[in-house]
Amino acid sequence: MPVDGGRCPVRGGSAVPLGGPRFVTDPETLYREMRRDEGPVVPVELPGGVPAWLVIGYREVHHVTTEAETFPRDVRLWNQWENIPDDWPLLPMVGRPLPSIYFTAGAEHRRHAAMVGPALEKVDPFALRGTCEEIADALIDAFCHRGRADLVPAYANLLPVRVLARLVGFPDAEGARIAELLTLLADGGPEAQEAQNEFGAHMGRLLAVKRRTPGDDVASRMLADPEPFGDEEYVLDLMAVTAAGHLPTADWIGNSVRLMLTDARFAASLTGGRHSVAQAMNEVLWEDTPTQILAGRWAARDVYLAGRRIRAGDLLLLGLAGANADPLIRQSLPTEGGSGQGGNSAHFSFSHGEYRCPFPAQEIAEIIARTGIEVLLDRLPDVGLSVPADTLVRRPSPFLRGMTSLPVRFTPVPTAPTPGGPS
Repeated sequence: MPVDGGRCPVRGGSAVPLGGPRFVTDPETLYREMRRDEGPVVPVELPGGVPAWLVIGYREVHHVTTEAETFPRDVRLWNQWENIPDDWPLLPMVGRPLPSIYFTAGAEHRRHAAMVGPALEKVDPFALRGTCEEIADALIDAFCHRGRADLVPAYANLLPVRVLARLVGFPDAEGARIAELLTLLADGGPEAQEAQNEFGAHMGRLLAVKRRTPGDDVASRMLADPEPFGDEEYVLDLMAVTAAGHLPTADWIGNSVRLMLTDARFAASLTGGRHSVAQAMNEVLWEDTPTQILAGRWAARDVYLAGRRIRAGDLLLLGLAGANADPLIRQSLPTEGGSGQGGNSAHFSFSHGEYRCPFPAQEIAEIIARTGIEVLLDRLPDVGLSVPADTLVRRPSPFLRGMTSLPVRFTPVPTAPTPGGPS
């Protein structure tokens, strides 16, 4: 029997507002209270009074992401379209019925994945690490002589997108602006849709350039795929690859460095230890994952989930952070000290199932994040916070969790030697 007598947020009833300061300042306690009061499937209300379900149970997230036919990522099924204004600020995050790898389902999604996946698989991990080191050194060179920096705007928010610029094929000079646009898009504010439009224009220009002069990059390999795609499809898939590659990776870097600067367990990393970098990065994926909530899945038919009556067309949001913290699963996982899960990678930080982050993309993100952190610690071995840890501010979004600022101090150091030049 359903625990709520069939209550559904689409049909009325109480719902938890999906927003507000607690999603930013204390999500752990908030998810714990949700689980206590509502169970693993929570009726929530998005800005504008839009109803949805937030799935925060580990087993329930696993079920929803595994049962792709019952819960497809097909935004066309949404039973709320008549209530969604064209300027709704969360549309870039939730999606429109568009022909991209991210907003298609079933056979059409697999068609896009068969084009994007091989283009990413051909990225050479050794060459990628070299590119990361080169760009990381250049970014650090811009502030290493000052003894102070804000690592979010000066480093974490620039490294992934500039590396992706090389991989995808757009000019290095566009990286900083694309990073700004993606932040506006992810925060879901009034500028989100304008940012998305400008982001799309960047990718449209890239597509035109690569048609004329293809190169050894992801965009050119996508265009070379024998399956025919339209220009809109290429642009949308390039947007998806770049956004999904940059935003979580930038926050992965920022959250990991914050952890290493505020937790004594990782002090060894600051004196040259490398094993702790991987440990910190994995702990972040469990405890402080960049993608807190992922939109979305839509019920293909009426169904019950954890006793909740889910109507056909209801939106389900994947509460990845809530599921990672589910005590039912955490009790059964081995730990290696502290609050993290050691080397266990059974978290949902890359989602799960048919629509999970592709494995080549996961590898690219890990190489960028780990290399970026290691180069930073190699270059600035005595780096430390320059403000109290409890004054650090998080991104104002329930969907993505990252730092808006990470002020640090360190002993000023010279710029990196030019390859092949005098040491």
